Amino acid sequence: MSTVEERLAELGLTVPEVVPPVASYQPAVLVDKVVYVSGQLPLVGGELPAEGRVGAEVTHEQAYEMAKQCGLNLIAALKTVVDLDSITRIAKVGGFVASAPDFKGQPQVINGASEVLGQAFGDAGIHARSAVGVLVLPLNTPVEVDLIAHIG
Repeated sequence: MSTVEERLAELGLTVPEVVPPVASYQPAVLVDKVVYVSGQLPLVGGELPAEGRVGAEVTHEQAYEMAKQCGLNLIAALKTVVDLDSITRIAKVGGFVASAPDFKGQPQVINGASEVLGQAFGDAGIHARSAVGVLVLPLNTPVEVDLIAHIG
């Protein structure tokens, strides 16, 4: 078990099995010392916990928890191409929130993923980030998160 997984286990969290792609792409790709992780949905056991837009069909709290799951799914995707302990920095996180027209809490939703990454990777998990509201996401998911990481 990696140090990253041990940190998560102390919080009662586990790295799930990697989510199989829902289209024609790879969950993660290593290029030189940079890992690009495809957008991860908050799938748990192959299912979305909720569908729809945040601020309409989905609450802010539900979306935050789903962003946390996206963070765990990102770590699972990373694990398919590198040893988690070789990651020296989570450089960039991109968060997408399917939002009702009047919802303005996208950054607080994506904090779910950012906080999991910080807890898992410590100082190496501190990253630059975007949190963007969109009309709709694949499979009608409320949240999708991707990332770029560096390895040592």
